[in-house]
Amino acid sequence: MSDRIRVEGLLARTILGVYEEERREKQDVLVGLDLELDLGDAARSDAIEDSVDYSALAKAVVGHVEETRFRLVERLAGSIADHVLGTFPKVAAVTVRVEKPRAVRSARAVSVEMRRTRS
Repeated sequence: MSDRIRVEGLLARTILGVYEEERREKQDVLVGLDLELDLGDAARSDAIEDSVDYSALAKAVVGHVEETRFRLVERLAGSIADHVLGTFPKVAAVTVRVEKPRAVRSARAVSVEMRRTRS
């Protein structure tokens, strides 16, 4: 599928980390989404019903992230992908990028990216 919607830099706060000091307080994560879906109807109709409501998508993802408490960035990314596919039926596949700033002292951030498709 060649049609895509991209959302970049969604900021959310959650408990995420392996070490005790990482689990004491919520920390920032940045989420990027690349949705694959057929946008042909939306391109012709100019109707939101034929696409994905970006605001609803952002609210759903940020709300989901802020309710989670995972140890691994990988688990968070997989959880987001499952949530998007379960919540937005028009989405055929999603690539999720989760960036955790300051995860490694010598790096600006660590990120995980994964792609999931509807089964």
